[in-house]
Amino acid sequence: MTGLTTHVLDTARGVPAKGLKIDLYRVSGDVREKVKSVSTNSDGRVDDGPILADDTFKAGEYELVFHAGDYLRMTGHSLPEPAFLDVIPIRFGIADTTAHYHVPLLLSPFGYSTYRGS
Repeated sequence: MTGLTTHVLDTARGVPAKGLKIDLYRVSGDVREKVKSVSTNSDGRVDDGPILADDTFKAGEYELVFHAGDYLRMTGHSLPEPAFLDVIPIRFGIADTTAHYHVPLLLSPFGYSTYRGS
């Protein structure tokens, strides 16, 4: 499998993060171009396959922007104002378009973790 995927888990509640909005940008220097917006399903993944695949899966620098604050409020987490984590940008590079790039997010109201998954 090639392409870009993600998986978001709400580690504070121990469940997949359903309904979390994610924006994907292609980055070139100081310019960010929005590629698409998606939301996570009941498994914390994006429906309809990879976020980027086939002709849209190109080498370059990208940024996934996770709208964590909106999700955390929607699911009943008690957050201070302003929230400690509201929008989480993760910038990464795609060098090999024959590979699978998986960028998971483990999320709680006061921390997050990510890595290149498989």
